[in-house]
Amino acid sequence: MERVYLKDVREHLNEEILVQGFVENFRNASSMAFIVLKDITGKLQITIEKAKLPELAETVAPLTGDSVISVIGTVYESEYVKLNGLEMIPKEIKIESIAAALPIQREEIPATKKKAAVPRSSIDERLDYRWIDLRTDKNQLLFRVQTEMMRALRTFCIEHGFMEIHTPKLIGAASESGSEVFEVKYFDRNAYLAQSPQFYKQMAMAAGFDRIFETGPVFRAEKSYTSKHTTEFTGFDIEFSYITSFRDVMKMEEDLLTDMLENVSAKYGDAIAENFGLPVVVPKKPFPVVTLADLYKGLEEDYGYTVPDSEKGDLTTDAERLSYDWVKKHYDHEFLFVTDYSAEKRAFYHMRDENGVPQGYDLIWRGTEITTGAQREHRYDVLKQQAEEKGLKDDVAFYLEFFKYGCPPHGGFGLGLDRLTMLLVGMHINEAMFLFRSPKRLTP
Repeated sequence: MERVYLKDVREHLNEEILVQGFVENFRNASSMAFIVLKDITGKLQITIEKAKLPELAETVAPLTGDSVISVIGTVYESEYVKLNGLEMIPKEIKIESIAAALPIQREEIPATKKKAAVPRSSIDERLDYRWIDLRTDKNQLLFRVQTEMMRALRTFCIEHGFMEIHTPKLIGAASESGSEVFEVKYFDRNAYLAQSPQFYKQMAMAAGFDRIFETGPVFRAEKSYTSKHTTEFTGFDIEFSYITSFRDVMKMEEDLLTDMLENVSAKYGDAIAENFGLPVVVPKKPFPVVTLADLYKGLEEDYGYTVPDSEKGDLTTDAERLSYDWVKKHYDHEFLFVTDYSAEKRAFYHMRDENGVPQGYDLIWRGTEITTGAQREHRYDVLKQQAEEKGLKDDVAFYLEFFKYGCPPHGGFGLGLDRLTMLLVGMHINEAMFLFRSPKRLTP
């Protein structure tokens, strides 16, 4: 018999069907037993009248919360059942797996007149048993939302003429500045885990691929313990050719993100608001744009925030956070493009104008940077010189070869899917991804 998901049982009223899932709740009274069955799509009450079904009453006696069962029975409408007005009267129940007492408390249980409150387990305890924590409705919603985000991003790219590629994550040279990389032994020499697919995205431009995107793991050996940092995450990267300015890249990104948020809002906006208390705001276009110098000026005027001149070539974490209040105040917007960073603070492969200003940007969403994008330097001699300035000539010799034999003007950006999820629902990064990695966490 083919399994029916619980979201579809109403389509099979008065039919004998098979359902399967976890036991969310089990109440075993003297004459009746009640099971709330949960699968990834919904919940269903299973009612056992012991006098009529003595064998099944005996079968379910050992059940515990989170045990897994398969049930064949008939689903009926019932005005007495609070859970969707449906109940199943079982014919057969098979216990697939009995769950031991759970080692964590997934949600706080409020106090009653007879019982004290049961506190929720700490985040570290819940991460130790992540597979159990992920069984909650809220966590499973989170990953349905992330699936829709990824589907929308990929669909947008395909509809706009992009090809999907998959670049290597074991590389022979650091893909950014040479710092913050994981070094691994690779046969008779050392290799690195890729910080980004940057070099290979640009190789695709030199290969004439014109427009590409990639989704894959990204590794950063950063000893950061913040709400937004992780040592491994899922990146979504884009690169495309024949641009005239980095502003073409900004336009592509705002179109991509607006389309994604429209799709997420339509499918899960109400559920996100109900479960996470945040609205999904579909942004207006164009997104606001400000130079870094003007942003610092605005933050000083509005909030008295200042930084030393030596720090004004880059955006500080506090300024990043304050920029959310600033952009809401002046533009009624959640996104902000910041341009005109110091060349010292940007990667060597960013194109610079005649004044030496990098032709790129950061995109800030809800006070957190989600993207560094740019027009890339595609002229071999200029790129080689900029690599030499950063002391990277030898390290990136293989990469420079991509530009010797003709390469169109191009640009692109990268997004962290887990950081987007985190900001969308207002969570710490460690709960917004399937399994979190940090300098102190390498399991499960």
